[in-house]
Amino acid sequence: MHIRKANHKDLAKIMKIYRTAQDFMIKSGNPNQWGHRYSSKDLIVSDIDNGVCHLICESENPHGVFALFEGSEPTYEHIENGEWLNDDEYVTVHRIASDGKVHGIFKCAITYCKSNYRNIRIDTHASNVVMQKQIEKNGFEKCGTIYVADGSPRRAYQWTR
Repeated sequence: MHIRKANHKDLAKIMKIYRTAQDFMIKSGNPNQWGHRYSSKDLIVSDIDNGVCHLICESENPHGVFALFEGSEPTYEHIENGEWLNDDEYVTVHRIASDGKVHGIFKCAITYCKSNYRNIRIDTHASNVVMQKQIEKNGFEKCGTIYVADGSPRRAYQWTR
């Protein structure tokens, strides 16, 4: 598998990947984190326009998607019930999703990030047990609780080299 930046021609496939991930999350006991409303088409278009939307592909077929942001994440400025591992520059992984057809999507995305960056932060909903296991399995440490823009809590993790 390889990773490439998404372009507008990929939009329909990305929407389909997110819909599959939304359905999976709902069926696996996490109906509130994304539901069928997140990630919106406007948000995905913005991610593509800003060059942060990445696809995980087997051959040329996208099977996974994630957004990778460099610089400070505003929702990470305040953390409760713990602390970040360090205050160094970091990247943030958001909106990672799979179409369920290929295994290893999360690991592929994180391996790519680890090979290019020294500090990575990620968060997930308390009900997203599948994602929590993947995050922890890939060497991230739970740092505490952050709150996203709508005020809902997320479990926050960090990996540092």
